[in-house]
Amino acid sequence: MACHLLAANRTLGRFSRLIFSTATAAIFAISLCGCKSETTKSDASGGGAGGEIVLGHYASMTGGEATFGRSTDNGIRLAIDEINAAGGINGKQVRIITYDDKGEKAEAGTAVTRLVTKDNVIAVLGEVASGLSLVAAPICQEYGVPMVSPSSTNPEVTEKGDMIFRVCFIDPFQAYACAKFAREHEGLKAKKAAVLFDQTSPYAVGLKDEFSKSFKRQGGEVIASEAYQKGDPDFSAQLTSIRASEPDVVFIPGYYTDVGNIAIQARRLGIKVPLLGGDGWDSEKLGEIAGDSINGCFYSNHYAPEGPDPHVQEFLKKYKARYSGTPDCLAGLGYDSAKIVCDAIGKASSSKGADVAAQLSKVKDFEGVTGKISIDANRNAVKPAVILEMKNGKPTYVTTIQPE
Repeated sequence: MACHLLAANRTLGRFSRLIFSTATAAIFAISLCGCKSETTKSDASGGGAGGEIVLGHYASMTGGEATFGRSTDNGIRLAIDEINAAGGINGKQVRIITYDDKGEKAEAGTAVTRLVTKDNVIAVLGEVASGLSLVAAPICQEYGVPMVSPSSTNPEVTEKGDMIFRVCFIDPFQAYACAKFAREHEGLKAKKAAVLFDQTSPYAVGLKDEFSKSFKRQGGEVIASEAYQKGDPDFSAQLTSIRASEPDVVFIPGYYTDVGNIAIQARRLGIKVPLLGGDGWDSEKLGEIAGDSINGCFYSNHYAPEGPDPHVQEFLKKYKARYSGTPDCLAGLGYDSAKIVCDAIGKASSSKGADVAAQLSKVKDFEGVTGKISIDANRNAVKPAVILEMKNGKPTYVTTIQPE
């Protein structure tokens, strides 16, 4: 009798669990469908409870390029707090949700999917790294949610669709600016260039390719091209080969973590010529990592903190008061991207993605802290670049290079 009862109970238990499991799966499926539907329709109430406007941000808040994400987030939050203090957007307060992607592609995809399907954000801000923006852009495009990258410079990012924008210049122009500076600057007048790049980074590969083409067009010669992978501890083989080619300048389109170590090892191997790079160098950590080895080297950037522009000086004052530090270009670009997105939302006929994107497409001569920003037909920003020189571990302004 006990055996029969036990068997019956087990059968009943299995049946109950089956019903519960099936019901749970059905509820979960309905929930997912509901989330996607709401996001596609871009909740006209403003993207959040109580009519608030919700924006999303995905960034490397931790990991190897953590200063990128933190600086960008600081700039975004400073801008949003100013907007809210002035009454918000059409009377609605703005809320920002930031997810840490740890500088990893899988995490970036997960973060953005959550922002658009669970949090129902009106727009997404991010990423700094082009490789991560290339992962997220198709997701935002699929769900009809505008994405604005503060600082991904690889041209392919905005090619992912008409919902994808950026407020920074793109690699072909940045490469042109670096090549022009290398060829014409009085302290360089470089005829021969070597290139050392991270072959795993779309940003580095794209910038390397564009620099090489531009340097050759301007009469220079690229005499060596060596590759490494992000996080490599030893660059001696590549640097020894570069040293043998006797370049006038070494172009390194990587991120500050690797660049700092490369600079140290290059000087130890007797490479004395200037190193040159792009905006991926821009971090206070660069000088801390490289020390004196980086002095006398140059990189292109989006703005110079010591510039006379009143917008820049006001931004510096507010940023220092809140964060007790000098904002790098990522903070400035984060600030500008938030301002431009909020301005577009305020002018849009509704909070639907297509209507917000239509306003973003109309941005012209927007007075940002990183320069006057206009969005072209390909949803890229048209703006100048500055060249900075590292002196005593700090970037200092050298010159401005205008678009061709």
